[in-house]
This record gives sequence, structure tokens and C-alpha cells, in this order.
Amino acid sequence: MFPLGDDNSDRRSTPVVNYALIALNVAVFALFQRFGSAEQFTNAYATVPAEILTGTDVAREVLIQNPADGQVLGQIALYPTPIPPFMTLFTAMFMHGDFMHIIGNMLYLWIFGDNLEDRMGKVRYLIFYLLTGILAGLAHVGVTAATSGNPFIPCVGASGAISGVLGGYLLLFPGRRVTVIMLRMLTQVPAVVAIGLWFVFQVISGVGSGGVGGGVAYGAHIGGFIAGLVLVKLFAAGGDQRPRNMYANWP
Repeated sequence: MFPLGDDNSDRRSTPVVNYALIALNVAVFALFQRFGSAEQFTNAYATVPAEILTGTDVAREVLIQNPADGQVLGQIALYPTPIPPFMTLFTAMFMHGDFMHIIGNMLYLWIFGDNLEDRMGKVRYLIFYLLTGILAGLAHVGVTAATSGNPFIPCVGASGAISGVLGGYLLLFPGRRVTVIMLRMLTQVPAVVAIGLWFVFQVISGVGSGGVGGGVAYGAHIGGFIAGLVLVKLFAAGGDQRPRNMYANWP
């Protein structure tokens, strides 16, 4: 299932914060990461679980081994991080591995983020986005430690924060119609179906891979989503509670 858009007929404000977040992600990817080719910059500001767990910067080449048999699969060069390691939980949110990574993330943010900003207000939405992103990063670190994953593999991407947005969207707008491509057909489904199936896939994939599989930090996705579910009502409290369209509060 691939989302293309949602019903914004009741949106009351221009989502300038959401637009700014998208623009910032694109700018970092283009100007600082040089469209994914600037390995030194990316690995220096990425979240490395070992650095978060120890509070110590790691600047050396590390081997990537198969946990099953110890076979060396490759190596990664980690570069000096000019900021405290904990701050990489923030910087990693604005970097991406390649074009498909950033295109997919920004599409989800474009579709689902504006509705939360409209409901919460701009400042609270920004805080919610950053907080769920940081909590998602911590979830990834925790899952890596708990599953004895390789703690030296750097992690980047807005996926954790966007997962928080999806969790919040699901709770606030479960019946909102989302346009998707499903089974090669263009159709509309309630958000509870579109986002619910996405989350089920994250859980199944995460359990099957020990939290990280195929370069995807499923632990961050699941952690960010749960953080969004838990925090969204707090951040939406006192926001724009005027009646929405007939689908907004379904069921």
C-alpha cells in the first residue's frame, strides 16, 4: 500500500512548519550530504548507538560482521563528531542515506504532517515532531543494545519523527480518507487502515530482523510511532478543536 494524499478539505491554516521541515531535510541532503555522497559529514553527524550508550565519540574504521557466524561483511569509517554524541539524535533526523530514502520520508511528512500542525498549532507541532524523533532514536539505541546488534552502524533519517507523526495522525484522524495505490489500483481507505497496515509491517519486520534489517531501523519506527500515540493528545490539547469533516472523528 502506497499513500499519495489525504483529505485536507477542513484544514484551517498553512502548514509552514511542515513545509520548513521538508525544506530543511532537502537542503541538508543536497548541500551538506551532497546527495548522499558526503560520507564523512553523514557518518560524523549520524546517531551511532555505541556513542550514545557510552557518551564517547568513536572515530575509526569498524568491521561489520554477520552475528550468526562472525563473517566480516564490510567496514564503516566513523569520523570525529564535532558535537556531543547525544546531539546526534537531533542531527541524524535531518539526514538521509539516498534519494529513495528522502523521497519516501518527505512524501509521508507532506501527506500526514500538515493535519497535525493544523490541529496542534505550529510551535507545539514542531516540539512534538522533534521530541518523537529523539525518542525514536533512543528506541533504536535501546533495541540495538537489547538484541546485541552492531552498535557501530550509524543511523540517519527522519523516519522516527515521521513515525511519531503517523502515530499521532492515527489517533486524531482514524477515519480520514487517504488516497493510496493498493494492489495496482488507485483507491481510498481510512487512515486506520493505511497507517495500521504500515505499523503491522514495521512490527513483523522488526521482530523478524531483531530491530534492524536491510538497513532499516525498525526499532526507531516502532518507538517513534508509540511515542506519537502517547504524546499526541497532550500536544493537541487546547488546539483547534472546531468540528472537522465527517471522517475526522470516525468511528
